[in-house]
This record gives sequence, C-alpha cells and structure tokens, in this order.
Amino acid sequence: IGILVHYSASTSLSMSPNRKMLTGSVEEALRLGADGVSLHINVGGKEEPEMLEQLGKISEECHKWQVPLLAMMYPRGENIKNPHDPQIVGHVARIGAELGADIVKTLYTGDVDSFSKIVKSIPVPVVIAGGPKAKTDADVLQMTEDAMKAGAKGVTYGRNIFAHKSPDQMVKALAGIIFRNESAKEAEKQIGKK
Repeated sequence: IGILVHYSASTSLSMSPNRKMLTGSVEEALRLGADGVSLHINVGGKEEPEMLEQLGKISEECHKWQVPLLAMMYPRGENIKNPHDPQIVGHVARIGAELGADIVKTLYTGDVDSFSKIVKSIPVPVVIAGGPKAKTDADVLQMTEDAMKAGAKGVTYGRNIFAHKSPDQMVKALAGIIFRNESAKEAEKQIGKK
C-alpha cells in the first residue's frame, strides 16, 4: 500500500477555511518515506490564485523528484453556484491535469454521461471524492458504480468509510464494485456479513 503525504491545510476556525495553505515539500515527503504527495485546491474563490501557484510549485518539485502528485480539485468558493455542474467540474479537473497532477480527485457530477465526458477529456486518471457522509450505504455504492461506469479509476472516500459502523465491510463492498465489476446491489450484500 502506498502512502501519500497531504500538504494542504486550513481550519474551520479560520476567516477563510477554503484557503488551503502549503504545509510541506516534496523533499520532506521523500525523507518521510512517502510514495507520493497530495494537495487540495479550491477553484472558484478569491483564494484560488494562491492555491494554483502552490500546485504549480509542488508539481514542478514532484516532476523533478519523480514523485506522483494527486491534486484534489474542488469547485468551491463564492463564484461557484453548483459544485456538481459538469462544465465546472470538467474545467476544474482539467486545471489539475494541466498543472501537472498525475491523478485528479474531484467531485462526481451525479450523472454517468456527463462524468464520462469529463474523464475522457482529462489525460490523467480521475478518482472521485466521497463528499459528506451519505444517508445510506446504497447511495455510496451506487455513486461508486456510476463513477466506475463513467471511467473513473477509483474512489477516495473518507467519512463514508471511517464513519461507517463497519468500515471493513464497506471497503469490501467498494472493492467488489471497483475491482470485480459488481453492481451496487451485489456489493451491498458484503455489508452485514461476518
């Protein structure tokens, strides 16, 4: 299992929680034994230019040291009315790829066809974010199935796994969809099994 060091930070106590600050370097990641680096970039707000500059800087370092870079590209800020708008998600994902990311993490649009167009237009693998804790397991699994049908290369979920009553079973269910091409309904049978 590879380890990525995440080098973006902010707090909910900040006047600008969407402003992610750079907190490390690629050389530091290598000293720590990491296999890659990730950065969180919000596009669509007044903090965007600073974060894009950080992405460019870290991307250059990653290429110099041959370290993979995951860019977490989110439509977020005062100029974003609908963060799942396919035009906006596609634009934001493309920015990540064009600034040197090896993998782009972004929001799922909620629609297989629109997300498929985005994935096909990006020259690097695209993975989806899990977003807020879903109401049901079926919602998470269906989003995963749909994203995989659209051509996503995987998922990067946080609270939909960590806050689950049985994280190990949720991971098995997701693996069924991602690696064995199971349907969401088939995968859901993994949850509740001993």
